[in-house]
Amino acid sequence: MRTSADRFAALLCLLCLVVEVQCDCTQTSIDIIGGSYTLTKNLEKGSLLVYHCPEGQYPYPTLTRLCQANGSWGPLPKKRPAQMCKRVTCPDPFVLENGNVSPAQENYFVGDETTYECYSGYTMRGSSSRICLPNGKWNGSTPICSRDSGEACPDPGIPPGASRLGSMFGIDDKVKYACNGKMFLVGSSERVCQENGQWTGKEPECYFKYTYDTPQEVSEAFGSAIKDSLTTMESLNDTQGGRTIRISKEGTLNIYIAVDISESIDQNQFDKARNAVITLIKKIARFSVSPNYEIIFFSSEIYEVVNIHDFFDQRADLTKVIEDLENFEIGDKNTGTDLNLAFVTFEKRMSFIKEQAGPEGFKEHRHVLIMFTDGAYNMGGSPKPTVERIKDMVYMNHTEGEKAGSREEFLDIYVFAIGANIFDDDLQPLTLGTGEKHYFRMKDITELGETFDKIIDESEVVGLCGLYQEYNTVDKNSIRKRFPWMAFVRNTGLKSKMCLGSLVSPDFVLTAAHCFTFGDEPENVVVELQGSGLKEKKVRKFTLHPKYNLKAKANEGVQEFYDYDVALIRLNESVQISPLARPICIPCTQETSDALKLVGKSTCKQQEQLLLKDQLERLSFLTRQNSLVAEKDVFAKLGGNRNLCIQKALNANGITAKDPKVAVTDNFLCTGGRIEQRNHIACRGDSGGAVFKNYELRTVQGPVTSLRQEPTPEDCRQPKSPPALSFAGGLA
Repeated sequence: MRTSADRFAALLCLLCLVVEVQCDCTQTSIDIIGGSYTLTKNLEKGSLLVYHCPEGQYPYPTLTRLCQANGSWGPLPKKRPAQMCKRVTCPDPFVLENGNVSPAQENYFVGDETTYECYSGYTMRGSSSRICLPNGKWNGSTPICSRDSGEACPDPGIPPGASRLGSMFGIDDKVKYACNGKMFLVGSSERVCQENGQWTGKEPECYFKYTYDTPQEVSEAFGSAIKDSLTTMESLNDTQGGRTIRISKEGTLNIYIAVDISESIDQNQFDKARNAVITLIKKIARFSVSPNYEIIFFSSEIYEVVNIHDFFDQRADLTKVIEDLENFEIGDKNTGTDLNLAFVTFEKRMSFIKEQAGPEGFKEHRHVLIMFTDGAYNMGGSPKPTVERIKDMVYMNHTEGEKAGSREEFLDIYVFAIGANIFDDDLQPLTLGTGEKHYFRMKDITELGETFDKIIDESEVVGLCGLYQEYNTVDKNSIRKRFPWMAFVRNTGLKSKMCLGSLVSPDFVLTAAHCFTFGDEPENVVVELQGSGLKEKKVRKFTLHPKYNLKAKANEGVQEFYDYDVALIRLNESVQISPLARPICIPCTQETSDALKLVGKSTCKQQEQLLLKDQLERLSFLTRQNSLVAEKDVFAKLGGNRNLCIQKALNANGITAKDPKVAVTDNFLCTGGRIEQRNHIACRGDSGGAVFKNYELRTVQGPVTSLRQEPTPEDCRQPKSPPALSFAGGLA
């Protein structure tokens, strides 16, 4: 029985249709069985109704609906079944040639498993069994049954859900792909066998409208390509003090980023895309080489965050760029969509660079375009002609003596398709580049921060000091990835001691000198490193600082003097560097200078001025917490605050000197106390650990933890209580 509200809504809708006035939509008949929905602009004209279903299901028959000017939700099919959540199916695997697939089913749902077996005389390549995943894809790789035919290229196979035209695999032979049913092709619809035995293009896949790419897939494809743009490898075996690691590519790298803020992208998707961009910029900033950036938001107009010309004029400040990104608000800027305008803007910036650099200089510039959009546009026309002009400019196909296609590596266009309703047919042709995949359909880009972290946190850049991962996940190794340089040092010599240390190269660990006693031998000491699964590492030797002397000022009223309280442990075998075990940056090295983005060679003083520039400088140290560690904050008292801080040293046990500078030299940082902030304190077992600062996602060690006043057990049980006075001494 229809209610009076339903009858009123129907009458209002009829009035809108007849009189052609603007009307709001209603909530009548928009529910979904088994799921939920959200509205981008409530019930107003232009609001997008987005359906949501549990994992492993998708909205049917439509993913979205739009509130039209006449107050109706459209588009409406003539015979529209009830909106419901249906089970995700994977593409038909019965496309395997020269083999059998089992079991035979009409549909394959999430969790279903298939197995593959080749006919006699054929060899299996790819996965012999596969499982249907919640994103609408099969895990593993395409199974192929082939035999040595003597042809130039191997059998490229047929992806699930596809058909292939072409069965000859000699040089210059072509194969063409198409997807069956309502699926569409992602990748190369045509591939050519080359003289090197490789197929051109990218292996195709068949997607449903609900199919999406996982963060792991994005990391493997986009990540490896970006790493290739940013990294080269050099020796990892030298100590930091005697080497210079430069991560660079010949030429100049220009990165252009555009984020869609039109009405079809809701606030949640925008926030995630923006945060992903910020994460990407921060991760790339950890490299010694810095790209030039052009970053824009676009709808019907362009909203520029930074102009790439400012980087060439050395006027751009990356910290300010990130701040402007964080502060950007959509507001009323999201009317209309002109996707072509974004590409035209990039084209103009490239033209200017070419004009400034000249034709020869422009040849050394590599360009990476990254677009976040759903592909919908209602003005400006198709961006395809603009992409072709960009291609011609970078490839220089019109330049005399330049071979067509020889410059493909100098231009990459990546598209991250976001939003509830993606226009794949319009977006895919815009991608460009050799090698890996350039088109990604993202269901939820929340994980892109972690995905972009993986872009540079792999073996290609293991030699860089101070790299770490800042995000927290359920990954059991999350803490280890955040402090990959941390080491446990156990001395079972004359006086058994437990200390912390920090990995400074694959062969050396830095710790405190007071962790050792005269008469201790290397065989008494073991080091446990996180990345080796807390496996004990034997010690070849350890060396105390030559100026370390615990009794050096006993006659001056300082019973125990901890200046130069540092020691270097040489491991018996090198550490296998990985995301779980990496060196920290130590002061006064060229690598730390590069990490701090200081131009050329820098002095220790210049590095100190950058890291310790405030009178209350926030630093961190680690404290033991069961089998792992926890991070604690302290404030170093510098400048005018230092004298008052070190004055309290005269109250410490074992000090009878009247002048605090006798006990506390300039090599110490004074932390602790109650001035403005309550500081955490180091406890028993924390000695030798790094006092460190994170600078643009690189960790730099200052001194080591060197206690001057032993905290009480109560202090350590309640770290929020007013801490005892403590010092970080023995500058590294």
